[in-house]
Amino acid sequence: MHTFKELKKLARNESESSTAPLRVALVGDTATQLLATALRGTAVTRGMALDLFEAEYNQVERQLMDPTSELHTFGADYIVIFQSTHKLAERHALLPAAQQECVADERVTFIDTVCRDPQLEGRRIICMNYPEIDDAVFGSYAGQVPSSLTSQVRRLNYRLMELSRERDNLFVCDLAALQNKLGRDMMFAPNIYVSTEMVLSLDALPWVASRVMDVIGALCGRFKKCLILDLDNTVWGGVIGDDGLEGIQLGHGLGIGKAFTEFQMWVKKLRQRGIIVCVASKNTESVAKEPFERHPDMVLHLDDIAVFQANWETKVDNIRTIQSILNIGFDSMVFLDDNPFERNMVREHIADITVPELPADPGNYLEYLYGLNLFETAAYSSADTDRTRQYQVEAQRVKLQRSFTSEGDFLQSLGMTSTVEGFTRFNTPRVAQLSQRSNQFNLRTVRYTEADITELAANPAVIDLSFTLQDKFGDNGLIAVVVMRRIDAGTLFIDTWLMSCRVLKRGMEDFTLNTIVERARQAGVKRIVGEYLPTAKNMMVEQHYPHLGFTPVAGAATAQYELLVDGYEPHLCHIQAKQP
Repeated sequence: MHTFKELKKLARNESESSTAPLRVALVGDTATQLLATALRGTAVTRGMALDLFEAEYNQVERQLMDPTSELHTFGADYIVIFQSTHKLAERHALLPAAQQECVADERVTFIDTVCRDPQLEGRRIICMNYPEIDDAVFGSYAGQVPSSLTSQVRRLNYRLMELSRERDNLFVCDLAALQNKLGRDMMFAPNIYVSTEMVLSLDALPWVASRVMDVIGALCGRFKKCLILDLDNTVWGGVIGDDGLEGIQLGHGLGIGKAFTEFQMWVKKLRQRGIIVCVASKNTESVAKEPFERHPDMVLHLDDIAVFQANWETKVDNIRTIQSILNIGFDSMVFLDDNPFERNMVREHIADITVPELPADPGNYLEYLYGLNLFETAAYSSADTDRTRQYQVEAQRVKLQRSFTSEGDFLQSLGMTSTVEGFTRFNTPRVAQLSQRSNQFNLRTVRYTEADITELAANPAVIDLSFTLQDKFGDNGLIAVVVMRRIDAGTLFIDTWLMSCRVLKRGMEDFTLNTIVERARQAGVKRIVGEYLPTAKNMMVEQHYPHLGFTPVAGAATAQYELLVDGYEPHLCHIQAKQP
């Protein structure tokens, strides 16, 4: 973690970022100047830039509720609300005892009103929750007194959590969990608060800024999707090739084996959440797999591992092989290895991958990794739990492909089918999630909430399409989304075209275009216009439209391309349409 002094220095260089700045507003009821600096510096460490509006001190209600305020004029994409427990405690203390029970509900009602404000439609609201202050008025009995500050803070945090499930534009930044990790004495410095109205200590600022940027990063598609594991002394204690199955350290009893077992439990939960778990080990494959198959204390099993690379190639080569199978960016990957030499080799040869500096003592692995918060997310659905199986199947496809000399013969052998339908209440969560997660194959990188998807489906000027893909190995689920808007009587504009990179090079682009043109014909449209808006991650589709036969639109301010419907010949592909 960088120090505040380091972040302050980095913040001066934020203009050097090559990415388009994110428009972020910060409003707080205590002093936020140093937090704003920490946010800017943290953004620089992540290759991001912020166009940051910082509201004046203690103007939360005015800035959010007044449609003529500076915040509304600024037009932020992300609004960070920092209302402190200290101000809550002041309000609580000044109320009559009978009204103290209502403090939490009043704050939640305010946040709910903000989330439902039509003037803030399309904005993402990031609300920090409330670290506890033990005012020692009731001691441990406070939880049994609904009007106590402790009860109200806990109720408020729980209600905020519930509200975030109801409002898909609300995201909670969990400062309460951060204080549980770091301790209140580290988070809060009384002498600084008394003289500056700043409730966060200088030591805490980098941690808080990091958590806020974790949420913003997840919302704009920057998050980790894959965990790659070394095995010896990382997943278990000892060296399986030397110590044998009975000699490695695992188990729930006393000793270091307990640390490895609990580490595996954490990895298992990540896999269940949808993180892709892979193995990159220098070992004979049969030896490396033996604990997964036979050790009674193993929590992880082979069906938890999406891609298992155990051989005598370098870790760098094995990670690159994993990446080629998964078709995700290296910046979406985390590599864990106990060996400093291997960590440095991977960092040196794969610049974008995240390689944490694991502690020397395995007993400290989990607490260290908890603090890094590597796997922040802005969405979750039950479909995520199938991701490991989908990538295991993809590894089988890669193996089969190597047995064919003709790509066409290989694709034909897969027996691929696709179901094409509009947005429904059943697929809306997955459509929204795919829009938030897709970075590489995303022509305009528009992000949608579930409410946005529902609105698009009801708009008669919009043609909304979702695509699944199945083959003989299994079902890939919903893997592509297209949104087209009619801009005049004869023209459709492709507002969104995104696709999961797991299905690249199977002809899905051609199948999708054939479908687009057919829907355009049905709508009586003669011209289709597509646009490419470059980002740091979608360079792979820069020539997408030209490759499909579109021609540049003369005089357009952005990279726009057009395709005439009349005379279009369907592209050859090996995917058959399947009725919903």
